[in-house]
Amino acid sequence: MLSSFLLKASRSPRVRSAIVGIPVTRRVVDRFVAGESIESAIRAVRALRADGLSVTLDHLGEDTRDAAQATAIRDAYIELLTVLHRNGLADCAEVSVKLSALGQALPDVGEKLALENARAICEAAAAAGTTVTLDMEDHTTIDSTLHILRELRQDFPWVGAVLQSMLLRTPQDARDLAYPGSRVRLVKGAYAEPPQVAHARKAEVDAAYLKCAEILMSGGGYPMIASHDSRMIAGATWAARDARREPGEYEFQMLYGIRTDLQRELARQGERVRVYVPFGTDWYGYFMRRLAERPANVAFFLRALLGR
Repeated sequence: MLSSFLLKASRSPRVRSAIVGIPVTRRVVDRFVAGESIESAIRAVRALRADGLSVTLDHLGEDTRDAAQATAIRDAYIELLTVLHRNGLADCAEVSVKLSALGQALPDVGEKLALENARAICEAAAAAGTTVTLDMEDHTTIDSTLHILRELRQDFPWVGAVLQSMLLRTPQDARDLAYPGSRVRLVKGAYAEPPQVAHARKAEVDAAYLKCAEILMSGGGYPMIASHDSRMIAGATWAARDARREPGEYEFQMLYGIRTDLQRELARQGERVRVYVPFGTDWYGYFMRRLAERPANVAFFLRALLGR
């Protein structure tokens, strides 16, 4: 119930104003967000690389309703990729992009505009020597996102996809995407979805996650197992062994600031680990979804508000 409330609050302008207006919020946000500038993102990449970790960078922003804002976010990604290349970090850092930030939801022209903007980002990534992953958002955007993915992969076959195990359709999507060269990140999902399209119980989401991990591991693509759940990580590892995959033929992904001990431990064991690093000023929606995921995150926030 609390998670559902927080997910709804993540898109509420009134709650946004209240949360953003609390001075102590910034101190808590710093746990999950690397900073507001490209310079802060670069510092985070350097620190993570020193620990043997790879990175995917997310310039925060979503639900863009204005073409000019979508263009600004596109240009910010292009600048970020240029800076990564200039600093010799493109070998360990890629970017993650929300198509809603690139104008996907704009009436009439949304999908075309998002595709054009995403293509420009992919061209910059190719020039820098790195890759792009298209984040998946709520279920209403999936068909559009997969269409844009197919279009981009005609010229940039390395563009990554994201699938959410909470959605009923995902096992079939996983089968469709488990072909050679296909990079697929598997997550549980962090959006409030209706029961007609999504599993309602955590146990069902977990079971679907393991099923999809097996599909991806047994296929010809490159699975990216995004989870902080030790049971999901263990299950995916067994699926990799059953598929005769070696470390490096798949990777684990985790969020910045969450289970950092596990991130480093897996890297020490020889696994490839990539950390999802968000940065930017538009952090509210991302922050609320992180609170919704784990009660411990909410407790952390409340302790900070009480000054403890």
